Amino acid sequence: MKFQIKHECRGRIRVQAMQQRMTLEQADMLEAWLLTLPQVERASVHERTRCAVIEYQGDRQDLLRALAGFSYQNHALAELVPLHSSRALNRAYEEKLVGMVAFKAVRSLFFPAPLRTAYAVVKAVPYLFRALRCLLRRQLHVELLDGISICLSMARRDLDTASSVMFLLRLGELLEEWTHKKSVENLARSMSLNIDRVWMKTENGEELLPLHQVQAGDQVVVRMGGMIPLDGTIVEGEVMVNQASLTGESIPVPKRPGSSVCAGTVVEEGECVLTVTQQSGEGRYDKIVAMIEESEQLKSAAENHAAHLADQLVPYTLAGSALVYLLTRNVTRALSVLMVDFSCALKLSMPLAVLSAMSEASRFHVTVKGGKYLEAVAQADTIVFDKTGTLTHASPVVAQVIPFGGNKEPEMLRLAACLEEHYPHSMAKAVVAEAERRGLRHEERHSKVDYIVAHGVSSSVGSEKVVIGSQHFVFEDEGCVLPAGEQARFDALPGEYSHLYLGISGVLAAVICIEDPLRSEARCVIDALHAQGIPRLVMMTGDSERTARSVAAAVGVDEYFAEVLPEDKRE
Repeated sequence: MKFQIKHECRGRIRVQAMQQRMTLEQADMLEAWLLTLPQVERASVHERTRCAVIEYQGDRQDLLRALAGFSYQNHALAELVPLHSSRALNRAYEEKLVGMVAFKAVRSLFFPAPLRTAYAVVKAVPYLFRALRCLLRRQLHVELLDGISICLSMARRDLDTASSVMFLLRLGELLEEWTHKKSVENLARSMSLNIDRVWMKTENGEELLPLHQVQAGDQVVVRMGGMIPLDGTIVEGEVMVNQASLTGESIPVPKRPGSSVCAGTVVEEGECVLTVTQQSGEGRYDKIVAMIEESEQLKSAAENHAAHLADQLVPYTLAGSALVYLLTRNVTRALSVLMVDFSCALKLSMPLAVLSAMSEASRFHVTVKGGKYLEAVAQADTIVFDKTGTLTHASPVVAQVIPFGGNKEPEMLRLAACLEEHYPHSMAKAVVAEAERRGLRHEERHSKVDYIVAHGVSSSVGSEKVVIGSQHFVFEDEGCVLPAGEQARFDALPGEYSHLYLGISGVLAAVICIEDPLRSEARCVIDALHAQGIPRLVMMTGDSERTARSVAAAVGVDEYFAEVLPEDKRE
C-alpha cells in the first residue's frame, strides 16, 4: 500500500494513506497493525484525514519498508482489531456535537421567528416538567433553577436567552455522557474476550456460529491456543488450561472430563469439547465486566459534595434574585442572578473533572474503576496487590534442578529440554530456555515422543525409557520409584515451587523446580510504600498456599490470601 510522508522529525513521522476514503474498520486495522511493529512505540490513525502519526525507534527505512508492505487484504490483521472499538463511539459523539452547534447556528440565522419560537417551546417542555417535579416533591434542586430561568425568559419573550440556556445545558450533558461512556467502554474493553464466533458440535459435525446463538447445554469445541468462550464442563478430551486471567495462577492447570472451565481462560495444550453451563452474558467473566461497569458509576465524595452543594445554593440564588427584584424592580437584573448561579457549573464540572482524571490515569496504564476510588487513594491505609503480572513476571522459569540417583544436573536438564522442546506449554518453554541459557546443546537422541495431555511426555533414549511430567504421571501412571536411600531428600523438596519429575528406566532421575520470578522492583516498591506510612500491604492471588506464602515473604507484604477468585477479591 502507498503512503505519503506529510511531516517528519526525529523519531516521529506522519504519513497519509493514498486512498480516497478510510473507513472506521480500516483505521482500526491500520492502527492495530502499526502497534505490532517492534520499532513502533506509539501510533494513532485519524480516519477523516487518512493520516497515521507514528512514534518509533530504530531504523527509519525498516519502518518505511513495513508500511509499503501493508495491505488491508491480509486476513490475519482482522484478528488484531478489537471487537469493540472506541472509534465508532467517538465518531458518533463528534457528529452529535458538530450537529448540535451547526443546527444552533442555522436556527439563529435562517429560521423565521415563529419557527424559532415553536422550537424553543418544544425544547423547553422537559426542563419545565423537571422543575415542576421538584416543586411537587418540595425539593429545591438545580433543575428548579434551570426551569425558572427558561420559563421567565420565555415569559418575557426573550427567546434567544432561553434558547442559549437550553443549548448550554444540553451541551454540558452531552460532554458528560460522552466522557462517561468512553471511560466505561475502555474499562469493559480491557476485560472483554473479543470472541464473536465459536465452533459448536452438532449432529452434522462442527458448525461455526455467532457466540450469541450459543445456549446453555450446547457443546463447544476448543482447540490448543484457543480461548474458552463460555463457562462450561468438559465432556471430551484432556487439556492444560492457563487460568492466569481469572485466578492469577501462572502454571497451566490440567482439566479432564467432568472438570469445570471458565470463560476467558486459554487452552495451552490439547483439545476438548465442553458443555456450556452459562450462556453469553451470564458467566463469571461477564460478571467481572459488569462489576467494573458498576464500579465505574460510583461517584466520589467530591462529586456527591458538589451535587449536594449545588442543591444547597439554590435557595440562596432564589433569594438573591428576589432581593434584586425588590431593590431594582427590574426583571432583567433579577433574571441575571438566576443565569449566573454557580449551581449548574458545580454539578456539571465535577463529573467531567473526575472522568478526565480517570482518562489521564489510563494513559499511564493506571486503571481507576470509579471516581470514588480515585479520591480514596489519598486516605488509603491498605494497598492490595495481585501477584501474577504485578509482583511477578507471569512467565515461569527454572529455579533449580535437583538430580537423584547420582545423576548430574546439567545432563538431566539437557535431557529434559530435549524432550520438552517439542511442546509449546509454558513449563516446557521454561525448561528449554534454561538449557539454552546454560549453553546446553541437546541433540535429538530420543525416539518418537508420546505426549499425554495434562500428564507428561514419554520417549526412549537408547534402550532406556524416559518420562517427564507431573508427579501423578511419573509415579502412578508410569510406576517410577525413588532411588534407594533418597526418600528424605525427596521429602525435602522446596514446596514453594512447581515440580517437573524426570524418570529414567522406572527410577526418578531429577526434579525440575519451576517458579514465577519476582519483578526486580517489587521489593523496593513495597519498602517505599511502608516508608510512606502505609501500614498494611496485602497480596491476593489465585495460586496455592505454599506459593503465596513464599512470594509474600520475598516481597515483604504484611498479609496474603491464597486461592482467591476474582469475585472474591471484590470482597
